[in-house]
Amino acid sequence: MSTPTDVPAGDPGTGTAAPPRRVLRGSRKAVARSANLDRVWLALLGFVLLAAGTLAALLGFGVFGTGRAARPLLDPLIVDALRAQQQLWRWVAIAAGVVLVVLGLWWAVRSLRPERRPDMLLEEDQDTRLLVTAGALAEAVADRAAALPGVGKARARMVGSSGTPALRLTVWVTDEADVAEVCRRLENEVVAEARRSLGLAHLPVAVRLELDSVTHAPRVA
Repeated sequence: MSTPTDVPAGDPGTGTAAPPRRVLRGSRKAVARSANLDRVWLALLGFVLLAAGTLAALLGFGVFGTGRAARPLLDPLIVDALRAQQQLWRWVAIAAGVVLVVLGLWWAVRSLRPERRPDMLLEEDQDTRLLVTAGALAEAVADRAAALPGVGKARARMVGSSGTPALRLTVWVTDEADVAEVCRRLENEVVAEARRSLGLAHLPVAVRLELDSVTHAPRVA
């Protein structure tokens, strides 16, 4: 069960300031890794292929004239131009193929590379630079969450960027745990402490609750 605890929307009656738009957009990173860019590229590629297939079908069915449907797909003038400059168009085809290969490799590397884990710079001046690594922060949050009553173990991960960080927290609760109390203490103690430690007004958090599957074998007398 995944429970996103996104930042509040703001309450004019209490004077709570609404979070910036960049924080609201960054809260999606706490839930899962974004695949919006991949979806856009796939949609564009599908649209181009669909348009090309539709155009070829219309030509074949004679929508643009029965005479045009009986002719080859490429106009003879285009074929003659290609034959007249074979060397040039051969290099154009090679260049297009190289570009497609490079784009495919870039897309594959981008999709398979590990998710970015931002380090947090807490203080910096001429003589001091205080930097908390993402791994150290995640380990501290996980240890703090695992110490709560009813929690068997916990795992945390910092995601996003240093400007818009987010926290992804997975908690394994025991059979006897009060889930509502665990969620309340996670928000009021663990997450609130992480925000204060980092000096952040807003820290989007997604909490995933799992049932601890560890079973204790009965003792043999």
